[in-house]
Amino acid sequence: MTIYDMAREHAVIASSGAIIGWDQETYLPPAAAEFRARQLAWLSARGHELATSDAWRKALEDAESADPGDDPKHTANLRELRRRFDRATKLPTELVARASSASSLAKHAWAEARKNSDFAAFAPHLRTLLDLAREKADLWGYPNEPYDALLDAYERNTSTAAVAALFDSLQGELTAIARQAVEASAARNPSLPPGPYPVAAQQRLNAEIAAAIGFDFNAGRIDTTTHPFCTTLGPRDVRLTTRYDESDFTSSLFGVLHEAGHGLYEQGLPAADFGLPSGGSVSLGIHESQSRLWENHIGRSDAFWHHWYPAACREFPQLAGFPLEKFLGYLRRSAFSEIRVEADESTYDLHIILRFGLERRMLNGTLAVEDVPDAWNEGFAALFGFTPRDDRHGCLQDIHWSMGGLGYFATYSLGNLNAAQLHAAARRDPAIAAASDRADYAPLLAWLRENVHAHGATLDPADLITRATGSAPDPQPYLAHLRQRAGY
Repeated sequence: MTIYDMAREHAVIASSGAIIGWDQETYLPPAAAEFRARQLAWLSARGHELATSDAWRKALEDAESADPGDDPKHTANLRELRRRFDRATKLPTELVARASSASSLAKHAWAEARKNSDFAAFAPHLRTLLDLAREKADLWGYPNEPYDALLDAYERNTSTAAVAALFDSLQGELTAIARQAVEASAARNPSLPPGPYPVAAQQRLNAEIAAAIGFDFNAGRIDTTTHPFCTTLGPRDVRLTTRYDESDFTSSLFGVLHEAGHGLYEQGLPAADFGLPSGGSVSLGIHESQSRLWENHIGRSDAFWHHWYPAACREFPQLAGFPLEKFLGYLRRSAFSEIRVEADESTYDLHIILRFGLERRMLNGTLAVEDVPDAWNEGFAALFGFTPRDDRHGCLQDIHWSMGGLGYFATYSLGNLNAAQLHAAARRDPAIAAASDRADYAPLLAWLRENVHAHGATLDPADLITRATGSAPDPQPYLAHLRQRAGY
């Protein structure tokens, strides 16, 4: 077998795990959680054994020693397969299985703890996951701190120090923009006509909009879960999830727009290369750029709602007498919210800065697990000016720690920066700008397909942004976007 054959076989194992992981988050009966953890652990172990085997090593070395010819994609695939192999072989199979099992159990425990606002019930699981994260980081090695090793799994060729420096440089400006936006929004006091907004009507509108922006329902679907997500179960099987609030239909809609952005990326990757780096996403910062672009730059634009507001009024008659201008004011309202996934554009990155700092402290051992709720509340009050009402609305709100996703949160803000830069670059094409202004997003999606999706993971994230936009990653387009939204 060639290294490509083996990589594709590994993708079958990984995608099989994704299928039962998706089921775990959507339809799994609670009593089945323990056995599901065993299933996922077994699949993770088998995948790791294959990807670190002597046969894999030999196939990779054979490919590396052969003449690649004039094929830059093949060269990039081998380079990334080597990087992944060297990283994977540093972890013993039993650790991979242990981490998978711990995460499966932790997700179930987190869901119960969040429902009951009981951090103490989740704390033992978080300790286990932190121990596993440190164990992995020590085996991978890192230049300065454990967070470096974890971050590299999500955003290759960056560093904790670089992210911290970026956040430090942005925090003052982000805080000023947020305060301006919150004050302006409070003066307008936007509100939505009272519900109910029936779930069935929300589902119809969400599906219609997702299809219109390009999501292929022959190769995907939308389901319901506690925490919205997108997952890929195969080259033609991309699953979105959202949650519903009958008092506000925009909550599920923007959840779908966000996850559909991820889904459009996955559906735009070269299907024939599924399992190879060239058929996969390059980083979470790039992945998140796709979701934030469609959610915010498109979904909160005037053009989008000039087109879609009549459809919303058709599904929700209480909107009929509610002017579009007021509705847009509601969509762009700004407030210092407890919940990250409900935060507006102007305040969102402050949530990420909080989590980034807490994760670094936990991994460095300067913040004990039992002290997380107090540290969260103190940090939150410093950034937002008030304390969350309970742990459910504070340190238990996100699923990521229970997934073992430590080192992940910074990529959300990197995605925001990338989204603004990519969108601004795309709109420099007059045809794309004109089409988008009449709510025709096919040209924009085609541009993203060519400049982002088609490359898979053959370019580093910064190189991809530079090639697509003509300049290195730059926060200024994002700050300009936020200032415009905030009204100055």
